[in-house]
Amino acid sequence: MAKDIFDKTISDLGPIGTQAKLLNSHHYYSFPRLTGELGPHMEFNGKRVLNWSLNNYLGLANHPEVRQADAEAAAQYGLAYPMGARMMTGNTELHEAFEKELAAYVGKKDSFLLNYGYQGVMSVIECIVDRRDVIVYDAESHACLIDGIRLHKAKGGEYYKFVHNDMESLEKNLIRATKLAEENGGGILVITEGVFGMSGKVGSLDKIVELKKKYSFRLLVDDAHGFGTMGATGAGVPEHFGVQDEVDLHFCTFAKSMAAIGAFIAADPEVVMFLKYNMRSQTYAKALPMPYVLGGMKRLELIKNHPEYKDQLWTIVHALQDGFRKRGFDIGDTTSPVTPVFLHGNYDLPTVTNLIRDLRENMGIFCSVIIYPVVPKGVIMLRIIPTSSHTLEDVEYTMDCFEKVQAKLQAGEYAPLTVA
Repeated sequence: MAKDIFDKTISDLGPIGTQAKLLNSHHYYSFPRLTGELGPHMEFNGKRVLNWSLNNYLGLANHPEVRQADAEAAAQYGLAYPMGARMMTGNTELHEAFEKELAAYVGKKDSFLLNYGYQGVMSVIECIVDRRDVIVYDAESHACLIDGIRLHKAKGGEYYKFVHNDMESLEKNLIRATKLAEENGGGILVITEGVFGMSGKVGSLDKIVELKKKYSFRLLVDDAHGFGTMGATGAGVPEHFGVQDEVDLHFCTFAKSMAAIGAFIAADPEVVMFLKYNMRSQTYAKALPMPYVLGGMKRLELIKNHPEYKDQLWTIVHALQDGFRKRGFDIGDTTSPVTPVFLHGNYDLPTVTNLIRDLRENMGIFCSVIIYPVVPKGVIMLRIIPTSSHTLEDVEYTMDCFEKVQAKLQAGEYAPLTVA
């Protein structure tokens, strides 16, 4: 008799779920419920906290013009319009106009609106490569990219992983990939990120595109954290390095700087047309509702017309990162707004949870905590996401609190009590 497929839902919640169950931490360490107006100061567990966990880089989530545009679009169109997939009955002039605006902003000739970031980039990968093609990807690629690569594997395709931001490793894998692609009669897709969301490191796009002089490949960049924050105009990491023309597939999500739902993939017109007719996740899914289109157009307008939002973000970023470094904290090699703070030592999970509870309950600081296996054993990573809505006072207070936390951690004050 076959086993009940639901048995695992009781016996094995997976690595994260099992920890949550052991700590009784649902709604506290995992699935926390933040309430109040979106911004640097919100309510958590009945207390006001300084929030460093929102990907609201440019402060647009509660911008009055954004709120007004969203409300007016919802009032005019509702959330249903347009009905159907874009290919069938869900296309509009506004969808296409928004695509043109997005493409122009990131320096491309065309783009394709996607309903979601995670699902969207997975589907781009699955669509653009077939079983004859070879993928070469950065070892620290986001889960959405890994899942897209798995879809490629499921079609019989091959892939190679190169050491994070290591060009020697990339070249070695390009040599392997070239040989296999030639044998298969296929091509090569290199996949990396503009900004790596955990470490804050910027992908070495300038060095990657240099390898195009020696090897034949196309380049896909997931620029989720770079769009709106990096580059002279905020067009992303390709603009930051001046390599927009060499990035063949420029993917950006609205979930970070735009504070919205949706995404887009920018490329040459013939590539975009191919994606429009072959991306299953878009062919068989309802079109992006009109409020997200009009709301997105307003957000893009504000980003383009108000460079001071990005400037203010970087004022906070520099104050935060320079301050941490001056106080002796390890924040790694970040050169983006993402700010990881690494606390080193052989700490167990109860110690980490006690530290986070102290930060939240007694100091009013809410930030994400990352532990093994995302970071090496013996390391705690507190990830801070600065925004243009934070203040220099917020920065100074946070650094003071982190100094207290680190001192208490090193003194063993967070170690769990033991019974003799």
